[in-house]
Amino acid sequence: MQSRSVARELALLMLGQVSDRQPSADTSLDTLLQQALVSLSQHVREALDQAATELQAAQQQLLDSELQDQGAVGQLPRIRQHLQDGLEHAENGLNRLSASLELPRLLMLSDQEEIRRGAIDRARAVLTGRADLDQRLDAVMEGWRLTRLPRIDRDILRLAAVDIEQFNTPAPVACNEAVELANRYSDEQGRRMINGVLRRFTNAPAKS
Repeated sequence: MQSRSVARELALLMLGQVSDRQPSADTSLDTLLQQALVSLSQHVREALDQAATELQAAQQQLLDSELQDQGAVGQLPRIRQHLQDGLEHAENGLNRLSASLELPRLLMLSDQEEIRRGAIDRARAVLTGRADLDQRLDAVMEGWRLTRLPRIDRDILRLAAVDIEQFNTPAPVACNEAVELANRYSDEQGRRMINGVLRRFTNAPAKS
């Protein structure tokens, strides 16, 4: 995981500690960073708990399919459904477990000065220019409003925008990083929305 990617993820967690209505002048970025690390620790525990729940559900579904297998041939559709549900739960659990294994590494890397500074600088850039960022992102939303997106999706979009405009990150890289953050913290709908909005944002006329 590159230092910029880690800094970007920490910045996202920092922004999650701030209300959209809170003025940036009222925000202590060092305090936000500490709060973000606490939030990340909680996210690790929750992700592991969710993975365990999914794997337990998979085990139960597979057990149910074995019990059904002892019945008549007419039980075959139910056996097939139990197997399908079990495999789906197992896949979800393993995906959650795989994703959560990166998070402790993120916590360790957060002690590096370059990463902490990168996170703080990105969070500051978003908070300072939030009103202008939101206006320009809103302008490329199609049939939707930025304010109607989940908070995490708005912050991912804001971070991608400042990465492109202020941190000299190539647009394709910033878009890919945004989708990766959405993979970890959002959902399928959020990923599609973020990808589409950023494509239109990068193709919009340059900021004067």
